[in-house]
Amino acid sequence: MEIKEVTMPTKYDPKAIEQGRYDWWLKGKFFEAKDDKEKEPYTIVIPPPNVTGKLHLGHAWDTTLQDIITRMKRMQGYDVLWLPGMDHAGIATQAKVEQKLKSEGKSRYDLGREKFVEETWKWKEEYASHIRAQWSKLGLGLDYTRERFTLDEGLSKAVREVFVTLYKKGLIYRGEYIINWDPSTKTALSDIEVIYKDIQGAFYHMKYPLADGTGYIEVATTRPETMLGDTAVAVHPEDERYKHLIGKLVTLPIAGRQIPIVGDDYVDREFGSGAVKITPAHDPNDFEIGNRHSLERILVMNEDGTMNDQAGKYKGMDRFECRKQIVKDLQEAGVLFKIEDHMHSVGHSERSGAVVEPYLSTQWFVKMQPLADEAIALQQKEEKVHFVPDRFEKTYLRWMENIRDWCISRQLWWGHRIPAWYHKETGEVYVAHEAPADIENWEQDNDVLDTWFSSALWPFSTMGWPDTDASDYKRYYPTDALITGYDIIFFWVSRMIFQGIEFTEQRPFKDVLIHGLVRDAEGRKMSKSLGNGVDPMDVIAQYGADSLRYFLSTGSSPGQDLRFSIEKVEATWNFANKIWNASRFALMNMDGLTFEEIDLSGEKSVSDKWILTRLNETIETVTRLSDRYEFGEVGRVLYNFIWDDFCDWYIEMAKLPLYGEDEEAKKTTRSILAYVLDQTMRLLHPFMPFITEEIWQNLPHEGESITVANWPKVNAELSDQKAASDMKLLVEIIRSVRNSRAEVNTPLSKKINILLKAKDEETLSTLEKNRGYLDRFCNPEELIIQTEIEAPDKAMTSIVTGVEIILPLAGLINLDEEIARLEKELSKLDKEVERVQKKLGNEGFLKKAPEKVIEEEKAKEKDYTEKRAAVQARISELKGE
Repeated sequence: MEIKEVTMPTKYDPKAIEQGRYDWWLKGKFFEAKDDKEKEPYTIVIPPPNVTGKLHLGHAWDTTLQDIITRMKRMQGYDVLWLPGMDHAGIATQAKVEQKLKSEGKSRYDLGREKFVEETWKWKEEYASHIRAQWSKLGLGLDYTRERFTLDEGLSKAVREVFVTLYKKGLIYRGEYIINWDPSTKTALSDIEVIYKDIQGAFYHMKYPLADGTGYIEVATTRPETMLGDTAVAVHPEDERYKHLIGKLVTLPIAGRQIPIVGDDYVDREFGSGAVKITPAHDPNDFEIGNRHSLERILVMNEDGTMNDQAGKYKGMDRFECRKQIVKDLQEAGVLFKIEDHMHSVGHSERSGAVVEPYLSTQWFVKMQPLADEAIALQQKEEKVHFVPDRFEKTYLRWMENIRDWCISRQLWWGHRIPAWYHKETGEVYVAHEAPADIENWEQDNDVLDTWFSSALWPFSTMGWPDTDASDYKRYYPTDALITGYDIIFFWVSRMIFQGIEFTEQRPFKDVLIHGLVRDAEGRKMSKSLGNGVDPMDVIAQYGADSLRYFLSTGSSPGQDLRFSIEKVEATWNFANKIWNASRFALMNMDGLTFEEIDLSGEKSVSDKWILTRLNETIETVTRLSDRYEFGEVGRVLYNFIWDDFCDWYIEMAKLPLYGEDEEAKKTTRSILAYVLDQTMRLLHPFMPFITEEIWQNLPHEGESITVANWPKVNAELSDQKAASDMKLLVEIIRSVRNSRAEVNTPLSKKINILLKAKDEETLSTLEKNRGYLDRFCNPEELIIQTEIEAPDKAMTSIVTGVEIILPLAGLINLDEEIARLEKELSKLDKEVERVQKKLGNEGFLKKAPEKVIEEEKAKEKDYTEKRAAVQARISELKGE
């Protein structure tokens, strides 16, 4: 094999490293699912972003987590499909296009439906290309050969199949109901597209006069403009105050109509006056009461929130202007006798921000109870959907158990048009995949389906369903994991589950990994109004994709929100820089080592054996934690291993043989450096794909790309617990000497005498064998290692496991200060001994804890007790006791 020349620049420059790498990966087709039957499939479908604009930090976090999982699984030998795609996002996209037209002085009505949809497709193409560019900047390993869009022909076919099937089963119906109406976008909203905010409003108390002139009945409302649509006053049938009035009539003020007083159990006789006005066309509860009493439904508003013909003299006024005027008129008429301040929860459109109007409308609905029951039942079975963290399963079930029918029609032009036609003469409804043959006699429903209707089918519609013989559907469905934020459990996760069960008879995914929201450093939600939003592309431009990815993926635990901090991204850049510099040093000292020449069988030093042991431990821990999606912990483990163990200790210790005269030791050190660096880059690759590929390409390796290199496995033959223990002792001694030097301002460059008192012959042997490290990293004038040493009075001492370190620093230390320091150390050890003995004295702990854990605690007790005894002895010596 030809010798590789190290081409790594002296400085870590993320821009230079990332430039062109993504295109190289795509050209190599490393991210494409291969349909390799010898491998087990592993599938994730991307939560499709809306084609309405740029991706935000939440998208970056969500997709980075998916990329980590899929890169890891690919390296572990799975046939991975990570399917990309985008959502047409009906209301949001139509609003953006209408906004654009408005800036040009046009409206959608000027263009007509067909031309408007054409304009929206152009918008989609433009923004889809922006999104792909952002995916590439993040380094996402997506299989673009299978990219889908919720309005493409295949998905449209699936949507029609689902609609027609549910309709034929009686699970989709059309009816007149009170729905959430957005007067701004003039469309219906589902319950979960309504955001409730506490608003300071008022209760308006009014007197409705009895038609026979014998008195009045008191009612109150927060929306006096709707009184124009009142068709009854309701009281509780058992309310002694009003029983005698049931069946009588009242005269509706202003309108002058006579309306009945009805008795209904729904009325709370303890609330207010115990009598309520009933407006069936403008309130969901009044709608139900109206049905029970066969009341007329009078709609008094237009779709844009202005008052209609039924509002009489208020016709054409905005609903809130009408409220002001009607209040004034009622006061003048003596009907309105009290206005009471009232803080209440008011629904706002999630999309437009407009106050939602409960509104009588003919819409299409999904009958949810049967579908929800199946989804709830699945969670009792072994093949249930596993939520991570599992607390979110309760959130999901609570919503499913209290489900309401789903309003699926939207008064838009952009979306899946409802596959229903109405006969122009008879009004007959025809629901089918295609239009009726005699189309000239039929008119298609103008409405489109709720965006979530098509998104709910995403895990299987993207695989070729309803063709159940489609190769991707047979191989890659059901999917393995869904990664998404807790804010769309109701919107999307729940709907995918019940539609998956209904149409594929399987869960659509095994696991749902739930993450939180990205917040600013102060914990506030990012928003335009606060001006605290961060564009992930700006962060990448400054610090590189790897730094952003590592911060996002390791900055919180599953289910928790993430606080964005540019300082933390900078700290991650420092970590990447450390990796770069350490790798460059290692590569420059490999002397042209080839992959075939890597040999780990030679005689190894204690540091060699230790780093290989620590590598095994890191591989095991990273793999185990990753399988549990605990990427925050994975990040901590990798950071500690790379920064502390590999960079700060092993590389420094490797310099001894590398700069020495022993050629065999040099060869072994180079092989271990190459092996450990290779395995470490593989472990880190899913998190930091760009820098790891760049370093790996400079390492002696087999294979074309690290993206398809094998995931590291524990090699038990390379573990040596004795060496790990010996190395731990050496590190403790070196650290202790350095700390002691620092305390008395004695720099490492100044040689001092060092005495090491070993507790036994075995420890003595370990220290003697590794004297070279102690000489190199402690810089002694004279190093004395014995089991019996008389410490001089003017000396600084410290205790590590099995060794007392004595630094004769005559003239450099203050005796009283040294005694005070040791007494402080003694206090710490007293607490540790007390803590561990309390634990070992706890019967509950001894019964429940694994044997290994109990043995570890006993070892700690012995260690702390020995250290304490040594410190006590030294204090006594210094005090002359």
